[in-house]
Amino acid sequence: MGELAELAEWVALIDACVEPVARRPVDLTDPDWVRKMREGPHPLDEAGIRPEAEAVLRDVLTRYEEDDDDVRAALRALLERCRSFTWATTLPAEPTPQGFRQRLLQMSAEDQVPDPRDMMLTLHDLCGQARDAGVGIRPLLLEVAGLSSDVDKYGMGSTRHILLRAAGREPCGLW
Repeated sequence: MGELAELAEWVALIDACVEPVARRPVDLTDPDWVRKMREGPHPLDEAGIRPEAEAVLRDVLTRYEEDDDDVRAALRALLERCRSFTWATTLPAEPTPQGFRQRLLQMSAEDQVPDPRDMMLTLHDLCGQARDAGVGIRPLLLEVAGLSSDVDKYGMGSTRHILLRAAGREPCGLW
């Protein structure tokens, strides 16, 4: 459990470093706010911690995949608490089975944080990209669903249910 506590400290530290960027107000009255957000630096680059954050996320996903249900539940709770980390930290998209699997593991670990609708839209897009790259998505969806939470936190189905539903229909049928 010591390694998990150390990993939790790293996630919390990165969360604290990126929180000022994550919580900075956005002027929605500015007609160029979307362009400015797209063209601005990535939050992890702005905070100067991208390599560290991506390394910690890889460690989180490795533990999530390899450890037992209790550790997975603890990691899901950690990511729910450290929302700035979750918001800012993703791995580079790779159009490969392993890249798709990594993104699914991240979705599973994040367990619909901050919003299940965002998760479903992201999953739909991710499935389309993977399918376009020739990745067989169904076995990977089923595999990661087996690691996922079965708790329906928001009344839209659990993460496990959403992934199983996506595996059951084409193209990545979420609704």
